[in-house]
Order: sequence, then C-alpha cells, then structure tokens
Amino acid sequence: MKRLFLFIPLVVFIALGALFWKGLTLDPTELPTALLNKPVPTFSLPALAAEDGLLTQESLKGKPALLNVWATWCPTCKEEHAQLNKIAREEGVTIYGINYKDERAAANDWLARYSNPYVLNIYDEAGSLGLDLGVYGAPETYVLDANGIIRYRHVGAVDQAVWEQLRSIMKQVSEPSQQEGAG
Repeated sequence: MKRLFLFIPLVVFIALGALFWKGLTLDPTELPTALLNKPVPTFSLPALAAEDGLLTQESLKGKPALLNVWATWCPTCKEEHAQLNKIAREEGVTIYGINYKDERAAANDWLARYSNPYVLNIYDEAGSLGLDLGVYGAPETYVLDANGIIRYRHVGAVDQAVWEQLRSIMKQVSEPSQQEGAG
C-alpha cells in the first residue's frame, strides 16, 4: 500500500506537465465567443459624433465590415489606430467603431487628432453593447458579413500580420455562397 502512495506524486507531476504542455500550444489572443455565426446583439445607442442620432444593429448591415472596439484610455488602441486608418484609406474597407466606456469629448478630439477610419461610431458609454458582445477589453475587432453576422473575433491590436488574416476572412464572407448560408 505504501508503494502505491509513492507513485501519486509522479502521476500528479505527469498530469500537470501535460496540462502545461497543452497550454504552450494555445493562442492567448484567440478567445472563443458564443456569438460566432450569430447576429450582432440588439442595441440602440447614440452615435459618437451626434448625441441625438441613434444607431442599431441594422446600422451594421449592407456589406462586410470590421467592427472595432476602442477607447482613448486604451494605449493599444492608439497603437493599432494607424493600421485601421491605412486599411480604411488604402483598401476601402468599411470599419465601424464602438467607443467603449469613454468620454464623448475626449473620443471626438482623439479622432480629430489621429484621423477617423470609422464609417460610423457607436458611443457605448456604459459598456452595455460591449458586455453583450462579451468584450474583455479594448481593442477587440470583429469581422461582420453583409447581414451583420459575426464571423470572427480578434482580441488585441490589429497590425499588418493580423490584417492579413482578417482580410482573408473578409474575402471568405464576401463570397455569395457564404452570404446565402448566413440566412
């Protein structure tokens, strides 16, 4: 019986080693979302630029787009902002913004200073839309198809390498066979 107890630490060590080995193969920026292949949650929030203009999930339909969660208090958002401007300007990609838990005046000043890549910007002062999307923090970027269905989620900054991946996904969701299946 005592010999059996001698093997318990070895078994525990092997099990922990296997778990740690598995953890090394995981991508920390790949967080699952329950909303994959589902529509953007229902919302009615003001536009960042105009307090009286309400935006809804219907505002995000029409063509494939990126939906970017950002804030002025987020240093990584500033880091990715030049890349988003480049994507919008040089490639004509539609980018929608969600200004997350921020101050309206600061956000509008920030966009005036650093340029505005967004076709429209949702002002999510309380973070309610972010909560419904399952946002962990800014920045996060979603690929939407033309029907407003979430096809992919990226957590973290969009740099050139990430953009190459997002571009490929956007190309896939732009194909007619993908749109028919989105129903």
